[in-house]
Amino acid sequence: MKGLILSGGKGTRLRPLTHTRAKQLIPIGGKPNLFYVVEDLVAAGISDIGVIISPETGDEVREALGSGERFGAEFNFIVQDQPLGLAHAVKSARGFLGGDPFVVYLGDNLLSGGIGHLVEAYRIRKSEAVLLYTRVADPRAFGVVVLDGSGRVAKLVEKPQDPPSNLALVGVYLFTPAVHGVIDMLKPSARGEYEITEAIQGLVDKSLKVEAFEVQGWWKDTGRPEDLLDANRLVLSDIRRKIEGELEGSEVVGEVVVEASAVIKNSTVRGPAYIGAGARVEESFVGPYTAIGNSAQVIKSEVEYSILLDGASVKNLPYRLDSSVLGEGVSVDGQGSQRRNTLQLVLGDRSQVKL
Repeated sequence: MKGLILSGGKGTRLRPLTHTRAKQLIPIGGKPNLFYVVEDLVAAGISDIGVIISPETGDEVREALGSGERFGAEFNFIVQDQPLGLAHAVKSARGFLGGDPFVVYLGDNLLSGGIGHLVEAYRIRKSEAVLLYTRVADPRAFGVVVLDGSGRVAKLVEKPQDPPSNLALVGVYLFTPAVHGVIDMLKPSARGEYEITEAIQGLVDKSLKVEAFEVQGWWKDTGRPEDLLDANRLVLSDIRRKIEGELEGSEVVGEVVVEASAVIKNSTVRGPAYIGAGARVEESFVGPYTAIGNSAQVIKSEVEYSILLDGASVKNLPYRLDSSVLGEGVSVDGQGSQRRNTLQLVLGDRSQVKL
């Protein structure tokens, strides 16, 4: 069985962060989203992995993933020239996939329960497709699945205005090669894309066995800044205390990871929180659900429920930084102003803010 990670797209909902980086490489809990996806596939026994990349961000993804050796995987990078939908991405990878069954996994999705049960269900039940779904309050923004009494898929609808169920498709799909023939017959949808839901519906219409299973644990699509912060919260909720950096005159409470060469001086850190390698926190407060990237700095400031990417710098803030995402190398300097209320920012790489 092979894996196919979709790591293209422009990430427009994450602007300005994605003006300068692939959305799948934004860190969650101190690690790029994409790395969790690779680790999930490998844990399920899938190590031969194709990675769909775009012309705009493909080089960055290649560099971040490398050869795959550190993951126990082997990567095959496949360029999708235009973002024409998930089914088009599968078609672009036809040469790599060959006649093998495969798992399609969106590179900006996070699953706490893994996909092992999905792979196991396929091996036991021999379906032509196996899907994951989750129950949502408003299904209109998702592909929606309708099940029959035996758990088989009866119908799929892409982003319906009048949803026939509250079962939203999660961005993980397992297919046999039977899907390729259906994809070859697809026409672009009203939004100009080749929809994976239509490909799956094509399998259903052929009376082939398509099954769906509910996600075990939580699932997040990290497509917006608020989703990044919530995913960061969920990931940090599962970390275990590990202090490898230097603590000097500081209080570090709860589940906190302080990586090697990080320095916490005259500060308070309340977990769950992550402090990356080479980071420096001095005369500051770092609150729960905060992830501070490698070589980032928090000086004479308060930060909570936020993500600071590598090399970001927060100094002398007159406000508590809350629910914020700061890109790589961002500088936010309060210049010693009197502390007031909270501040919420989403800043792309190398931005500078002086208050």
